[in-house]
Amino acid sequence: MTSLTRRFANLEFVLGALLTGGICLAVLFSDFLFPDGGSKINLTARLVAPFSNPAFPLGTDPLGRDVLARVVQGGKISLTVGILSVAGSVVIGVFMGLVAGYYRGVWDMVVMRFADVQLAMPFILLAITFIAIVGGSLTNTIILLIVSQWVQYARLVRGSVLSLREREFVLSARAIGVRDRNIILQHLLPNSVGPVIVLMTLNIATNILLESSLTFLGLGVDPTIPSWGGMLADGRTYLQLAWWVSVFPGLAILLTVLGLNLLGDWLRDTLDPTGRTR
Repeated sequence: MTSLTRRFANLEFVLGALLTGGICLAVLFSDFLFPDGGSKINLTARLVAPFSNPAFPLGTDPLGRDVLARVVQGGKISLTVGILSVAGSVVIGVFMGLVAGYYRGVWDMVVMRFADVQLAMPFILLAITFIAIVGGSLTNTIILLIVSQWVQYARLVRGSVLSLREREFVLSARAIGVRDRNIILQHLLPNSVGPVIVLMTLNIATNILLESSLTFLGLGVDPTIPSWGGMLADGRTYLQLAWWVSVFPGLAILLTVLGLNLLGDWLRDTLDPTGRTR
């Protein structure tokens, strides 16, 4: 890397860490900062403009609820969905990819054909069908995102394993009688995990956007629970009268996704330094 490239990479990390870390800290301490969870209704303080009342720095919504408290509490839902859905997708997808890539044959055919069917189905159609059958909730939203995204990790890991399974260290391990399970866990998995980590970081950001979009459409979490998508939906009818009801949760989504994308880019360049040699 050149000196300029190193500075830019470090800037990516610093900005990403500051944005993501600041939002995560606010969410972690949300119950301490806002014990009422932003659900307290105060009709005498309806639609207070931001920065006009010290008690409500970001204003209030049509029911007099503190927008700042609801944005911070909504982050808890969005980050929970993003992190848990990616974790579930990684566990399933990495396992499927390792098995398909190493054993090939029937396992590979079954997993990859199932993956092809999954990829051929539009996400919105899958979401509508799934929510119509099981109903909308926090848990069901996480399950929906896992079902729709494990394929990415399976195909990524399978491709890595296909190139690694014929390498000398794997062939040597087979020749001396090392069991398949140990070859997979000790040799193939560690050498395939780099791209998975990068994809995880980027998919957390993607899933936060998807959760917000689903909730905005009425297909996500319970509307009584504060979430960024739900706040956007609540404020759409007040955009001209009270823009802050929608703008601040939208800004929270923007900053969170930006921070995670910057960290993802930094991780990609750190784990594959050849991408920025010039």
